Amino acid sequence: MAIEIGFLVFPRVQQLDLTGPYEVLASLPGAQVHLVARSLAPVTSATGLVLTPTILFAECPALDVLCVPGGAGVNALMEDEETLAFVRRQAAGVRYLTSVCTGALVLGAAGLLRGRRATTHWAAHDLLAAFGAIPVEARVVRDGNLLTGGGVTAGIDFALTLAAELADEGTARAIQLQHEYAPAPPFDAGRPETADAATLAAARARLAASRAEREAIVARIAPQARAD
Repeated sequence: MAIEIGFLVFPRVQQLDLTGPYEVLASLPGAQVHLVARSLAPVTSATGLVLTPTILFAECPALDVLCVPGGAGVNALMEDEETLAFVRRQAAGVRYLTSVCTGALVLGAAGLLRGRRATTHWAAHDLLAAFGAIPVEARVVRDGNLLTGGGVTAGIDFALTLAAELADEGTARAIQLQHEYAPAPPFDAGRPETADAATLAAARARLAASRAEREAIVARIAPQARAD
């Protein structure tokens, strides 16, 4: 039996939030993976990679897994009622409701994080509480059928964790080996706690404009998202 997996695709998505987990989950036996969007027009990611959706919201089958990736485009998505309605509809029936990076904020905007443990990118982690979530600092966080991954590269950890759930640990280990996923970064600068002050300041500066916009949106929509 096919495992129906849907990744939400939208303008300015962070492509590695999507393509990392896609590579892992598409390797599962029986996986049927959809790139779901409101239009089939090509979508340009935050860094310029062009992605082609494969199915519309209205045509998407009932999913076993819905994954919402993050990226700068999340800001607009948090107030896109058509997208939020689709997420809510699918969330009611999925085996696993998931996100990577700031995709968790879309789940929050849809009212799906209240009282649930979740994680997201370090630069947005403090915004989770506004949606009634219980923020947890971890690469992958599970709360019932909710699985959330941290920032960008954590999507691969998340996907391997999910692969073990959907198949078994042996299959997930084989996929990890197939992809030679054995991280050994050249710098110990992957988290605010380990990065030096200059690196952290530079990263915050790069994210400042999107962060300011995101703060304003969350302040505007969070009360309603928590009440729905």
